[in-house]
Formats: sequence, structure tokens, C-alpha cells
Amino acid sequence: MSLVKKNALITGGASGIGRSVGLRLARDRINIAILDIDVAGARAVVEQVQAVGCDATAVQADVACRADVDAAVNEVRKQLGLIQILVNSAGTAEFVPFDRMAEDQWEAMMNMHLKGAFNCTQAVMGDMIASQWGRIVNVASVAGLGGARGLVHYSTAKAGIIGFTKALARELGPMGITVNAVAPGMVDTPMLRQQGIRSVVKATVRHTPVGRVGKPEDVAGACAYLVSEEAGFCTGHVLNLNGGFYI
Repeated sequence: MSLVKKNALITGGASGIGRSVGLRLARDRINIAILDIDVAGARAVVEQVQAVGCDATAVQADVACRADVDAAVNEVRKQLGLIQILVNSAGTAEFVPFDRMAEDQWEAMMNMHLKGAFNCTQAVMGDMIASQWGRIVNVASVAGLGGARGLVHYSTAKAGIIGFTKALARELGPMGITVNAVAPGMVDTPMLRQQGIRSVVKATVRHTPVGRVGKPEDVAGACAYLVSEEAGFCTGHVLNLNGGFYI
């Protein structure tokens, strides 16, 4: 699965799934750019990537702000060169009943996930078209497949990511670019631990055949395959990573 001299941009890469994806791809000798609003966290990941011998850079941006994204992508090009791999991992989640959901909470969720994926993909796809080779992986969720109580806004945004993935795969396939998604179930990340939802986690594990929540590394391994040369005939696919919780 070696991708010598390829450059990957990982959004939301300072922690959680994005961090693990960046570290995993570095093992395949891919140069890594970490884009995150938490630039200190992004720089910490860059140091780990550089320790294994890959070039890496950290850039700060709010993925929902196109000007931020464009400036960050231009900086990555200066540091690493053309971007051939994009992993749209930036995201957020919060539990709130729909009847208590404020308009700004809804809009924030759509902006982070859908507008963020739109902005970042448009900003880098020119590099992939020029290279006639590209890999885009969008981090969706099991909630986008089956829905989740208390997460109507999040479920809607992630379902949108799945539609975005499938439609874009049709457009970009003729240009040598594949577009796929991963749909994790509950994953042990800082974002999950901050929610304070132990009862929900326990209930999920009880209904998960493998008997545990996911690890960021579970998702990172799947992303490593989807960006590889070996995955060149796989596009428009949504890979479920939930231990059998949703089949």
C-alpha cells in the first residue's frame, strides 16, 4: 500500500480519529498536513509524524470558513506540494432533544460537517485533477445510516456526507479520483468522553456483537486502505465500522 511522495491533508487531525489517520498514513510513507482549529494540537501530531521520517506541516483553519481553508491549503502546497489525498475528518457532536434544539445548533452542525467537506474538497480537487490521481475519504457515521435519538442534527449532517460521497464519486471517477466514506459507530475519542454519556455507551456495547466501542485506530486502518493504490477500483462506497451495531 506504499504511496511514495504522496501528500495527504487531514482535517480535524489534531485529535481523535483524524489524529490516528494522520499517524497511520505516515507509516505508509505519506507526507501529512494536519488542518485543525487547534493548531497547538496539530503541531503535536506533526512532531509525531516527523519522528517516523515523513514530511509534515500544521495549518490552522475553521473548515466552515472558505477563506481560512483556501489560505491553509495554499500554505500546505508551499510546504509539501500538490495534495493528492484528502480525509475530511473534522467534526463535532452534541446530544440535544430535537424540541430543545436551537437554530444555531443546527446551523453549526451543518457548517462543520457539510460546508466543511464542501470547502475542503473544492479547495484541493484541482491538485488531484492535475495529477489525474486522487483519494478522498469522508468520515460519516452510523448515525447517518440509521439515525440516532438526541442527534437529529448530527445524523442529518452525516447522512448528507454519505450523499455527498456518492454523488462526488460519479463526477470525479473519470479523472482518476476515488471518493469513499467510512461510517464509524461509537469510537473512544476525546469528543465522546466529553459527552458524559456512560449509560448510552454501555447500552451501545450491549447491542454491539464484538462487545466494545471502536478505537480510532480501527477507522485509521480502513482509511489507509481506501487511500491506497489497491483501492483504485473502490469508489462511492460507505464502509461500516461499528462492530456489527448496524448491519
